[in-house]
Amino acid sequence: METLSAEVLVVGGGTGGTIAAIQAARAGARTILVSEFPWLGGMLTSAGVSAVDGHELAAWQTGAWGKFLRELQARQSGGLDHGWVSLFTFDPRVGAAIFQEWVEQLSNLEWLVGQVPQGVLRRGDRIIGVEFQDYQIQAQITIDGTELGDLLALGDIPHWWGWELHSQWEEPSAPLKLADWMQKYPVQAATWVTVMRRAEARSLCSENLDSDPRFATAWQQHGAEAFLGYGGLPGELVMLNWPIAGNDYGEGIDRLIGGAEARREFQQECWQHSQGFANYVQQYLGYGLAEGVFPRLEAGFALHPYYRESRRLKGLVTIREQDILPQGRVAPLPRDGRGVVTTIAIGNYANDHHYPGQQLPLQPKTIKWGGRLTGTPFGIPYGALVPEGVDGFLVCEKNISVSHIANGATRLQPAVMLIGQAAGMAAALCIDQQLMPRDLPVRELQMALLQGRRTIAPSVLVPFYNLQPQEPGWLDHQKHYLEHPEDYPTTGEVTDSLVYPEVDDSEEWVGEFRRRGEQDYQIMIAKETWKLITELPKVERSLQSYSSGQILRIQGRLNHSGKWLVVTRCQGN
Repeated sequence: METLSAEVLVVGGGTGGTIAAIQAARAGARTILVSEFPWLGGMLTSAGVSAVDGHELAAWQTGAWGKFLRELQARQSGGLDHGWVSLFTFDPRVGAAIFQEWVEQLSNLEWLVGQVPQGVLRRGDRIIGVEFQDYQIQAQITIDGTELGDLLALGDIPHWWGWELHSQWEEPSAPLKLADWMQKYPVQAATWVTVMRRAEARSLCSENLDSDPRFATAWQQHGAEAFLGYGGLPGELVMLNWPIAGNDYGEGIDRLIGGAEARREFQQECWQHSQGFANYVQQYLGYGLAEGVFPRLEAGFALHPYYRESRRLKGLVTIREQDILPQGRVAPLPRDGRGVVTTIAIGNYANDHHYPGQQLPLQPKTIKWGGRLTGTPFGIPYGALVPEGVDGFLVCEKNISVSHIANGATRLQPAVMLIGQAAGMAAALCIDQQLMPRDLPVRELQMALLQGRRTIAPSVLVPFYNLQPQEPGWLDHQKHYLEHPEDYPTTGEVTDSLVYPEVDDSEEWVGEFRRRGEQDYQIMIAKETWKLITELPKVERSLQSYSSGQILRIQGRLNHSGKWLVVTRCQGN
């Protein structure tokens, strides 16, 4: 076994771990990133969920997420408007290439592939490294970026798995007692994502699926065309990550934390379930598994399952459901006992839970904005990344200190990217100042994320719907409300008269505007009706001001799966 050392060790090449390693190295720390799989990016790439949930508004496209989105837009032939589940869908090969290039550009970042953690090295209450099959790596700061919070178990670091009752934190949607199905599904279902392509006929097995009840109602509600358009990718590819009688799988999901052999058994069953679903789609809709998308022998299958939930750290602060719910159109900024704002990243997705055949009623946290539904924003506090009684350690994935209920909103890809960016920056600052993570002043971390020259890209900490990072007043507003949270408006909008940068798009249309209701807009172009939506605050204001029957000149992007036009500029006649 080879012994290595680093200032920062990041274990797990998932969405948060990849960004944490890149950020730590960019900030000057000697960093080692260890991944099991040859692709970096986790949910976004190796797990195949290349349709991004959350952070779709221009004001939220900041930090590592904003930089990644701009890289995708520059490299993805045909743009990102291919499915209706997301405004951004892409070929996972493109995302994996971006992450690999970012890593390879950093001379102080070493990437080791094909290694799974076997043990955690501790000296009293301090984590000092991790053992793998072929390496023992010692580090001043270790970051757990694994998909299932494996270092928490290996290092005997206090953590949760599964449900909490209402009595624990008085969360509005938490159960008073566990129903039978909640005991059957202690965490959200996993999904082994597949990618299919039209007219590729490849049979996986010979069983007769006519009598298979598992998938019989998969596209009954939405119709086959909408089902296929849900996860549309470039090149006539279709991503199958479908929750309705689809490839979500949760039978015996406790096996994920039951040891290596039990985990392999669950993964095999999850894969077989997804295999059966792909066969069903092929038989009835004429799609086959896509060759060459993922670097594995089984055509069309992601490298590993998409895990919506993992072990969750018991941190200095725990994010509860009431912390992510809006008061007005935004959640209150998280503060510590002294009233100091502690946010180091934001999330905004609606609280979304997946259990096979079950629905969990949850408190709503959505609003209509820009012609469509979007989630209300909330802050991730720094203390959710730091253990209660262990030093030298941070988390940066779905393993943050969050309740089972609130995990449904914090687990999404852009939020996890930003959590990873904060963890990597925090680790580098701790190295610079020879501090433990619990002793790092949160204001120093916030300033480094907002304006430091070593950050991947400035990251929004105080969310506003109508204020973008390109604005000259963006940084001043961020600083002001960090210092004066009592002034933070519940509308989520600044009242200053701001100048918004125009976005020039190559396609232009002229048509008749129609207002069908609040935040419900259409345009008739050559006798064809398109829904109008936008990510941009200036356009959102304009759409609110137009009258039905008015002739508009519009620039933007068509999305045929969603039957909408994403407006980047508009002018009324």
